[in-house]
Amino acid sequence: MRVARNRQALYPYLLIAPALLFVILVVLFPVLRALLMSFQNYDLRRPGAIGFIGLTNYAAVAGDPLFRAALVRTLIWVLFGVGLQFVVGFILALLLHQHFAGRGIVRSVSLIPWVTPGVLIGLMWRWIYDGNFGVLNDLLVRLGIIRDFIPFLARKGTAFPSVIATIVWQGIPFFSIMLLAGLQGIPSSLYEAADIDGARPRQKLFYITIPSLRNTIFVTTLLRIIWVANSVDVIYSMTEGGPAYATQTLSVYIFNKASSMNLGYASTMAVFLMLLLSFVAVPYLRSMFRKG
Repeated sequence: MRVARNRQALYPYLLIAPALLFVILVVLFPVLRALLMSFQNYDLRRPGAIGFIGLTNYAAVAGDPLFRAALVRTLIWVLFGVGLQFVVGFILALLLHQHFAGRGIVRSVSLIPWVTPGVLIGLMWRWIYDGNFGVLNDLLVRLGIIRDFIPFLARKGTAFPSVIATIVWQGIPFFSIMLLAGLQGIPSSLYEAADIDGARPRQKLFYITIPSLRNTIFVTTLLRIIWVANSVDVIYSMTEGGPAYATQTLSVYIFNKASSMNLGYASTMAVFLMLLLSFVAVPYLRSMFRKG
């Protein structure tokens, strides 16, 4: 009888064992491996010199001006990228929540930027921004806004705003669909009661809609911050971090260092990025466990 109970108690753990093993191999092991390499002189160009060097990489990263610039640029990238995604996505969600002809088609088409691979998005917008035959330049010239074509991705002053605009375009559908799902869950009786009380549209927005979407806004914003901060594909396929490091965020800097085979230094910066994102991940995990 006791053996049967023990088997029954172990049964749930046996069911989750494959998934747990997968997470350990795909997530936990690489994290521990990167943490170990951050304390090593792990340069594949000189495999014979690989060895433990303590906190040398951390001291080098702390004194690296490119790292500090990339860190500040990452904060700007996340602030404007996610902020504009949310604002435009929220407006789009409100529009898609209205009843109009062809609403289902419009909702489906609005997902295209989100489901398109990041590398393809980067290449597409790189062509749009091209200084010789780009569509954007041609349109601006035809409208009389500019006289000569502008190499948007080749100038330090325009390259970073250009890639921010691209990531905003990509992430708008995520916020719009998630917020639209939240809007559909708000009881219509709340708006009916507000109409009876003579509430204006602005009052209904700030006293019913936004408070009802508080949890959805919180979770989706945290998720998007993590994804945008880790984004490499869009920037790299557009500028590779240039010109003159003008679009090099921390994740792109890590990728460039790893591509140059300096895995120890890249791992150290990855640890810094992980610690930075933990301030976002911890509130998100708390929210998930609280819902559970």
